[in-house]
Amino acid sequence: MARGGHGLARVAVVVRAGAAPLWWLGVVAAGVGAAPEGLTGRRIGVLAGAALFVVAAAATALPRRKRYTALARGAARAGKHDILQDRAVTVRAWRRGHRWWLLLAFAAALGSAFALPAAGGLLLAGIGTGLWLKAAWLGRRERAGDALLWVRVDWLDGRGGRPAGRPVKAFRSTGVAAGDAAPGGSPPAAPRCRSREGCASALRRDGSPHRVAAAAGAHTSSSPSILLSWWRAIARLARLASSTR
Repeated sequence: MARGGHGLARVAVVVRAGAAPLWWLGVVAAGVGAAPEGLTGRRIGVLAGAALFVVAAAATALPRRKRYTALARGAARAGKHDILQDRAVTVRAWRRGHRWWLLLAFAAALGSAFALPAAGGLLLAGIGTGLWLKAAWLGRRERAGDALLWVRVDWLDGRGGRPAGRPVKAFRSTGVAAGDAAPGGSPPAAPRCRSREGCASALRRDGSPHRVAAAAGAHTSSSPSILLSWWRAIARLARLASSTR
């Protein structure tokens, strides 16, 4: 980088990058895996998968919080020559670096359905949920500190992950308006507008079309509604297993 600057990636974006692919691969694997009876039967498989979902989510979301907290506490302000990496670039680098691991995990989840139906898919979905919960926790810290957390790109591992790994010596921080991702690593929320004129004025003020809702009264998904939809999907699988017993 010129003049001693470094490329910086959002910590929460790196953490969150694997949540969506793991969740959706897990849901697909659980749905397909509920078809065969397996060695244990569908009901036992789905119930075991639900337990694995909870354990995997907790085991992914809770560890290393002290490490993240210590790095965040010692974060230095980003320099004017540092380059902030776009959210899409960070997510693409993580998913490209982990694509074969994701494919292998999906195949293993499908194969495990012949022994324990749907359990492997729910395990994958639980890991994805845990990553999302960890990113949401980081987002709460960022809002509380009124600063976004960044990590040097060259300190990430070869697959674009591990933002709190051993090579990472400190985070960098910026104001909450920096970059193109909201606290927690999610895309920035689109401001609500009640008319086309209101949307146009919001677009002129904001200057970024992707942050303005195209239709009046647009809503963004809230965190509790997303979790509720996930639990409803698991409940439907459990009812399916009970009805086919």
